[in-house]
Amino acid sequence: MARGRNSGKATITDVAAVAGVSVAAVSKVVNGKGGISEPTRQRVLEAAAKLQWSPSAAAVALRGARTRTLGMVVGRTADLLTADPHFAVFISGIESQLSPLGYGLLLHIVGEEPEAELRAYRRLAEERRVDGVILTESRIGDTRFDLMRRLRLPALLVGTPWQDDPIPQVQAAGQDTGLREAVDHLVELGHRRIAYVSGPEDRVHTTFRRQVIESRLAGHGLRPSHVVVADFTAQDAADAVGNLVEPAAQRPTAIVFGNDTMAVAGVSAARRLGLEVPRDLSVIGYDDLPLGEIVHPRLTTVNQDVEQLGRAGAAALLALLGEAGVSDVAPPRPPSLVVRESTGPAPRG
Repeated sequence: MARGRNSGKATITDVAAVAGVSVAAVSKVVNGKGGISEPTRQRVLEAAAKLQWSPSAAAVALRGARTRTLGMVVGRTADLLTADPHFAVFISGIESQLSPLGYGLLLHIVGEEPEAELRAYRRLAEERRVDGVILTESRIGDTRFDLMRRLRLPALLVGTPWQDDPIPQVQAAGQDTGLREAVDHLVELGHRRIAYVSGPEDRVHTTFRRQVIESRLAGHGLRPSHVVVADFTAQDAADAVGNLVEPAAQRPTAIVFGNDTMAVAGVSAARRLGLEVPRDLSVIGYDDLPLGEIVHPRLTTVNQDVEQLGRAGAAALLALLGEAGVSDVAPPRPPSLVVRESTGPAPRG
């Protein structure tokens, strides 16, 4: 039998011949269409497997029209994900929505080289391994949204898109609420030297949060005493605290961190330097992850409803794909300040 005359690979005609059916019947099996008996469907699948017919097409045939899998590519290093529980909580929200419907999540951790992330999306599309993808952490000049459209890969962003891109998106309303409350809380406690330790500057949400803090401080006639660009890691937070507390005369009396992991590390670093939290230094985190409740002092933080963000994002993408079994999911709550023990009155003098 001639197998793919020009390429040496089997064709749909070869599969039809081996299965003893028409090309139209093979096409119906591949695309999950009706009108095909189960014995015929099995013959087509067996023929496709025997001929090792077109890997991507064979995968579709073996699984039906849908993979029942969503993808997520994370442009972070594995050690950074280990240190930051944010993604674990976010993924648990996604899985709580996928699992009851028989869907799975295919997770790729590709490091921080942008081209590696784009290559991962291309592979997912070309190999038809997922029905759609969940995007996170929009960046300044983000090229992923155009790529999704070129690949015709259904995608949904959890967060704020770069330059109001029309990509489908899910995010909580009132994104500025929690940080505005955090600044007001510190000012009411008498703090005037307030520093901000942020995440990477190429993230849209990092830029937005810095603008919110600066604007709210300006409303009180203040400006940040320091702004430190970090990488959401505990080590960067500890280094930032070490640099901020000297000289003592310019030391901030409060620090707002870009996430809870950095805030907890900041508290530990302050203690090693002989400072007590909140007596000498008040600390606020962001995310309200479970670890904030078990450290001492318990962490004042901005609740972002991370698990619900994952749940709402997965539900919205499934609805976009036409999944009939998706139930209504409440939108994530606006971020809000949770006051605990790591903030207190500004130290005198």
